[in-house]
Amino acid sequence: MATDIKVAIQRYLISFDDGSMDHIPAEDLPSVGEAAHEVLRDAKDAGVWIFGCGLERQQSTIVATDGTVTAGPVQETKAVIGGFSIIEVSSREEAHRWAARIAVACRCAQEVREIMFDPES
Repeated sequence: MATDIKVAIQRYLISFDDGSMDHIPAEDLPSVGEAAHEVLRDAKDAGVWIFGCGLERQQSTIVATDGTVTAGPVQETKAVIGGFSIIEVSSREEAHRWAARIAVACRCAQEVREIMFDPES
């Protein structure tokens, strides 16, 4: 049975692809990290932060429905997430504003996707 439950607050996934930060010189990484943490602290202070982190490069595995475990996607053949943030805000426009701040801090474009509402999660 489908329902048209509308919530005032939506959750959004803000992410970037693995390798998107490879253009940043190693000596700049500490300042990039601090800039990203500043946005994170601001998001926490604003009450919109749920969770986020960077992901280890190509350390994934795929678990099939039968429990078979295989190596994860190869970067050259499939885009994979390099890092993500989950925020809870009142509009897509607000999610875009946070994504823009993250993009500046991380020096790479961010993808914004709304997370489907599930009353049990």
